[in-house]
Amino acid sequence: MSQFIFKSGFIASVCLLALALTGCGTTRRIDSQVQSVQAAVPGALPLQGASYRFERLPSQIHNPAAGLAEQQAQVALAAVGLVRDDAGAQLSIQVNARAMSYIADPWGRPMLGVGMNGYGGHGVGMGFGMRFPPPTQYQYEVSIVMRDLRSAQVVYETQAAHNGPWADAAVLFPVLMQAALQGFPHPPKASRQVNIDIPR
Repeated sequence: MSQFIFKSGFIASVCLLALALTGCGTTRRIDSQVQSVQAAVPGALPLQGASYRFERLPSQIHNPAAGLAEQQAQVALAAVGLVRDDAGAQLSIQVNARAMSYIADPWGRPMLGVGMNGYGGHGVGMGFGMRFPPPTQYQYEVSIVMRDLRSAQVVYETQAAHNGPWADAAVLFPVLMQAALQGFPHPPKASRQVNIDIPR
C-alpha cells in the first residue's frame, strides 16, 4: 500500500512538473524598464478619456515607420481610455520607437552595435569580448509625449526600454508601448520594471 502511495505521488509530481514546463514554454516574459512623469501644469485638462491627435517631428514626416509606430501606439492608448479625434483633439501625442542590435560578450555587455529598425534613430557602439561566436542581443526603446493643445505644454511623458535576444520588433514594440502606459494617468514616480507575458 505504501509503495502504491509513493508511486502515485511520484507520478503526480512528474505530471505537475511537466505541466509547469509546458506552460512556461508557451509564453515569454518581456521585462521593460519604464519611467513616466505626469507634469504639474496649472489648469491642465484631465487626461483620463481625453481626445488626441498624433504629431510628428520633421524627421518623421516622410518616414513610413512613424506611421506604423502610431498604429501600434493607438492600440495601447485606447486601452487606457484615450480617444483619437484628429478634428477635436485636446492632446497632441508624439511617438518615437527605436531598435538596435548589438553583439554581446558572455556577460551580456555590448561589444558592437548597429542600428536595426529605427522609428526615430539609430546608434553604434564598440567593445571587446571573448566568446565566439558572440551572441546577438537587441535593444528596444519607445517614448510617448503628450502635450495639452490649449497651453502647448507637455503634460505627460513616458518611456520604456527592453534588452533581450528577441528580433521580432513588430511584436515587441506594442508590448513596450503597453508597458510605458501602465499606471496612466497617475504613474509611480520612481523608475520601475514592468513584466508582460506574451505568447511565443
